[in-house]
Amino acid sequence: MDQFILFIVSLVANTFSAFIGGGAGLLQLPILIFLGLPFAIALATHKVASVALGVGATLRHLREDRLEPRFVLFILATGLPGVVLGASVILRVPGHWAEVALGLLTLGLGIYSFVRKELGLEMRLQHQNGQGLWFGGLVLFLIGALNGSLTSGTGLFVTLWLVRWFGADYKQAVAYTLILVGLFWNATGAFTLSLLGKICWDWLPVLLAGSLAGGYLGAHLAIRQGNRWIKRVFEIVTVLVGIRLILG
Repeated sequence: MDQFILFIVSLVANTFSAFIGGGAGLLQLPILIFLGLPFAIALATHKVASVALGVGATLRHLREDRLEPRFVLFILATGLPGVVLGASVILRVPGHWAEVALGLLTLGLGIYSFVRKELGLEMRLQHQNGQGLWFGGLVLFLIGALNGSLTSGTGLFVTLWLVRWFGADYKQAVAYTLILVGLFWNATGAFTLSLLGKICWDWLPVLLAGSLAGGYLGAHLAIRQGNRWIKRVFEIVTVLVGIRLILG
């Protein structure tokens, strides 16, 4: 029964995550803790399983050819060091107040996107060079540190930052987030956490299956639906993620 619950939770969480560009930890991580895993082991196990989300989404998004190679390398170069930093310190730091702060920020993301009615509906690329590019990279580094430490909702930060600062539309931002954060950032965080902590290997196969299937399904829905649908679901999920993190 535990294995069945894990698969359903993983499938649903990762489908929504792949559709809007983040948020799988909202459901999957608390369930692992509820089923008896200590926070550190649950975090490491979830992080490893979430790599399959990136694999599933990548298999679908690469068929659309919407990614610019130089920008891909930029996101990896700025974000991955932050992921390693965050994953290296989280196992030594109490996470309650950090989760409350992250919840407030996530809640703010949803409200901001809702207030800005036309945000992310059309692609208007900007800040692709000079100081704007470097500032954008600094923020990606900080989000990477959050991704390595507090897994819930940080992909949503990347999605909105790509929309707000770099001018991507929601569909393109979700593609970048799911491939680069879901696959490369999460793989780096998973590797770091596996070296420093423990992983529940018995639960991984079913979590990986749910993440892989959910990643592909969610990416397919994101490609088929327009930016307005993604924007609305993004706003709803960010508000829910923020409230859950604040309430604990």
